[in-house]
Amino acid sequence: MRRTGTTRRGALTATGALALGAVLTGCGGDDEDAGEKKPARATSAKAEKALREKAVRDGALLLARYDLVAEAHPATAAGLEPLRAAVAEHGKALAPPRAKDEPEKGAPKGDDVPPAPAGPVSADSTTAVRELAADERRRADGYGEALLTAGPELARLLASVAAAAAAHAYLLTELAEETAV
Repeated sequence: MRRTGTTRRGALTATGALALGAVLTGCGGDDEDAGEKKPARATSAKAEKALREKAVRDGALLLARYDLVAEAHPATAAGLEPLRAAVAEHGKALAPPRAKDEPEKGAPKGDDVPPAPAGPVSADSTTAVRELAADERRRADGYGEALLTAGPELARLLASVAAAAAAHAYLLTELAEETAV
């Protein structure tokens, strides 16, 4: 008998379609910006850099959270590892570009950003994974809100990462249900 309801494959397909739609929406021309002066772009570059730095810090905190959950509940580690690796890659992609005169050591790179303590992890593996799913949902929502202030290129990247975070939240919810059984 065929399973009814949302499947992982269906959710990932829908998430991919949403991400593609967001990317294609951001690919339109910037005719409105053609008359802008350079100083406005400089301010935008500072805001974009701050947005990228915040995203990298938030990603580092989420990585620390993944590590804590995997360490506290080794049975979930195999399911968490691919999602954790994707979060690390998102951190690298979101890192602000390094200026030519900036030394190599000054550029934050995903795992290199020291995270603040991520807090205690629930003793129940199901609850711990659900809390991680909630963290991913908040991340997706935060990037969705950041789209409003980001430039076109960063907005496309944030849309992709937000879609991935939403997919992670779904997969983590499924993992929590599997660990509850």
